[in-house]
Amino acid sequence: MKEIKENVSIQFLKGENEKGDPEIRMYRDLDGKRGKAVYKFYTPKTITIENFKTIQKMYLIDEEGELQTKKIDLYISGNLIKEVTSTYSWYSEKEFERFMRFSIRYANSLAKN
Repeated sequence: MKEIKENVSIQFLKGENEKGDPEIRMYRDLDGKRGKAVYKFYTPKTITIENFKTIQKMYLIDEEGELQTKKIDLYISGNLIKEVTSTYSWYSEKEFERFMRFSIRYANSLAKN
């Protein structure tokens, strides 16, 4: 059985792992090279009314390093962050393969918990 590393995470604030499980949808162009993954967090744990203005990126972190995106949309209702939608895009087969390695590690880390 493969050892699963503990350092796989999604972060909006550096050093603070998002604990909510996102809904993830993937899309690829017909050529198979370009595409995107849309992450949707309902009631995120690390983003609050007090800190949401400081959120600049979503970081996908694993043993190979980090992937990041600035494409983040927040949905606020009253004094609560109801939903966060973030889109990570890739533009080559190499970038897609790297993203998939992160995704597999992330899924395995969720299954372990």
